[in-house]
Amino acid sequence: MPSYRVRAFVGALRPGTAAPDLLPSAVAFARETVTVESSDVDVVRGRARVTVRFQADDDATARRAGWAVLHHLDERAEIDGRSVTRRFGARWYPVQTRA
Repeated sequence: MPSYRVRAFVGALRPGTAAPDLLPSAVAFARETVTVESSDVDVVRGRARVTVRFQADDDATARRAGWAVLHHLDERAEIDGRSVTRRFGARWYPVQTRA
């Protein structure tokens, strides 16, 4: 099964969102539709970046799940630099919006 990941830089949190809950909430949301492989928050050039890696049957399913997770994050924090990518070998490539 192909491996995908969704990533976004996280800025200011929206009212009612606690920092320690942001990633677990996104992972729980993703698990409703796909198999989550891993998740992480790292700091890149002084900015927090959330990553959720998951498996999906195909690009269409991954695209829907990935953008739903990004929307979920966007409701809880200001995000930018968002992406949904698929792994081919050792590299990650953008999931195409439509064929």
